[in-house]
Amino acid sequence: MVARLAAVYGMASAPTVTPEKTNQVTRKPYPNYKVIVLNDDFNTFQHVAECLMKYIPGMSGDRAWDLTNQVHYEGQAIVWVGPQEAAELYHQQLRRAGLTMAPLEAA
Repeated sequence: MVARLAAVYGMASAPTVTPEKTNQVTRKPYPNYKVIVLNDDFNTFQHVAECLMKYIPGMSGDRAWDLTNQVHYEGQAIVWVGPQEAAELYHQQLRRAGLTMAPLEAA
């Protein structure tokens, strides 16, 4: 009868321990994405370099030519790394300009 009364009135044999709440928030940065230009047989060096200077912010002429040479001799070059939304924009602009693009990749 005592056990039955304990169950009815909510008396438990062991106390319930609740975990301590923390106010600490773990922040994870958004991943960066790589914009990669691939080599092809129809875009000229001049066109690739001009597109890089036109569509990639802060791209210097020397850097554009270095990347264009890398595309030609190594088959591809990472031309920009950063947040996904900007990467999607630059990727689309370069593709629409006729460059051969690899799919966006998380960095």
